[in-house]
Amino acid sequence: MELKELLDKCINDKLIDLTISGQKNKNEEMAVRVKIRPVQLKEDLMYQASEFVGKKVLHTNYTSEQIKDKIEEYMKNDFKQAQFCMVDATILSSKSGTLTCKYKRLSQIKSQKDLSHNRSKEYILKEGIKVDFLVELGVMTKDGAIVRTKYDKFRQINRFLEFIEDILPQLDRQKEQTIIDFGCGKSYLTFAMYYYLKVLKGYNIRIIGLDLKKDVIDHCNELRTKYGYDKLDFYEGDIASYKGVQSVDMVVTLHACDTATDYALAKAVAWGARVILSVPCCQHEANRTINNEVLAPVMDYGILKERFAAIATDGVRAKLLESKGYQTQILEFIDMEHTPKNLLIRAVKTGKCDRKAFEEVVRMKDALNIDLTLMKLLED
Repeated sequence: MELKELLDKCINDKLIDLTISGQKNKNEEMAVRVKIRPVQLKEDLMYQASEFVGKKVLHTNYTSEQIKDKIEEYMKNDFKQAQFCMVDATILSSKSGTLTCKYKRLSQIKSQKDLSHNRSKEYILKEGIKVDFLVELGVMTKDGAIVRTKYDKFRQINRFLEFIEDILPQLDRQKEQTIIDFGCGKSYLTFAMYYYLKVLKGYNIRIIGLDLKKDVIDHCNELRTKYGYDKLDFYEGDIASYKGVQSVDMVVTLHACDTATDYALAKAVAWGARVILSVPCCQHEANRTINNEVLAPVMDYGILKERFAAIATDGVRAKLLESKGYQTQILEFIDMEHTPKNLLIRAVKTGKCDRKAFEEVVRMKDALNIDLTLMKLLED
């Protein structure tokens, strides 16, 4: 079999990986081996070539035709052998062109990873199992497959549910738990939270979604009714003025812009919420006043100043929550589709107020000339 014919048969979604090795001419500046595997990048199936050069690994992505040309170049000029690891077989191609095929056992085939980075992980909401609201929102097809262009959203939803899974011990199964999602938007995550807690886990919950956009709220309520989610309600309103409930067990606020995050956190503290999950965004308040001569190399550059102000803001928020009796973590989330902000503040109420945390915030406030809304709200 010619190499070109072999490539036409093997460069497809059944390829697990291809290892090219055996340098023809020893050269420290050249790759000692190359690993090639298919990767799903948004809508396109690409092939990633990883060249191992000394202690470095250089990655380049190619289309199927480009990678075929590249493999021919590798085999013609640099390497002696190529090993194609397929879904059901391993094909060895030697320097002389001799091909050897070894078939895998069924158990080996089942254990192989899927070609996509995303699909190698065991998700809470599983691909292939239809979820009605995900179909309605365009994330999933009617047969349970994930729409290619929505795979990032599917990963984001599952990552969020992992955060929910971690705090399940904080939710009381013996009584109804009230959860508020401020700035719920199209409510992918609100519906996912309801489905996970109510349908999959059987918790007695009431979830309220709040947003300023009337058309979005109307659509979410239509879907709620369509799927019979009787303990899920959406209302038009803002975070600062909302007074629809007396107590709340969990507060969620994702992508609440600038000081809207502060109002949501202050509300959560006032309600004595057991759990707070917050992804802040657009931290402009500190950026307007932040100043420190020692940090001039940062402050003199707009983009660095903006990022530093955002980090300082979220650090202050986390410490203020600790001062009010919360155990607080800052965790990595997955980028929202309309913003690169990807830090999540997770706070669980312990009731042990940390005076030292508040003193740290005061010192930082004075050193950086920042006076954040959350500090004022919690003082009030």
